[in-house]
Amino acid sequence: MSISIQVPMSREQARSLRAGDSCLLSGVIYTARDAAHKRLCELAAEGKELPLDVKDSVIYFVGPTPAKPGEVIGSAGPTTAYRMDAYSPTLIEMGLTGMIGKGKRSKEVINAMNVHGAVYFGAIGGCGALLSRCIKKAEVIAYEDLGAEAIRRLEVENFPVVVIIDSEGNNLYETGRTSYLESRKG
Repeated sequence: MSISIQVPMSREQARSLRAGDSCLLSGVIYTARDAAHKRLCELAAEGKELPLDVKDSVIYFVGPTPAKPGEVIGSAGPTTAYRMDAYSPTLIEMGLTGMIGKGKRSKEVINAMNVHGAVYFGAIGGCGALLSRCIKKAEVIAYEDLGAEAIRRLEVENFPVVVIIDSEGNNLYETGRTSYLESRKG
């Protein structure tokens, strides 16, 4: 059974989720990849205002393909998350509560998630065309010069994700593997 989450998502909501939870996100999320993350962190370091309010926000690590005529967005599959690891702790400290990507995260990111109350969601790579059907509106809000990697504001409905790492540091990539291996010993 999936947990329906209206985004933005509070720290309390993020802390209530556990690794392995299937969730359906509805509301507003943002896109950003490494080049955009770098710019956001540079602005933060300079004490300048960011082009989006990261407090209680969820950022999807994606560089969507161009939309075909009549579509809101092109294929929108997740990007490997470790590219954002140098920047995510800063944004989590500023209030970011959720990230969507694929792949492992660093100890520094997991520690920031634990201290500040954030989660890392996984979206299934290779399903970008299907995931794009859950995106009802998309608009570039910053860094248009980055093309596919510009920051977009997305309105999503029942966007499917799984909690990979929760705010307590439980990691589905580790617990799932262990559980599977234990089940095979029988």
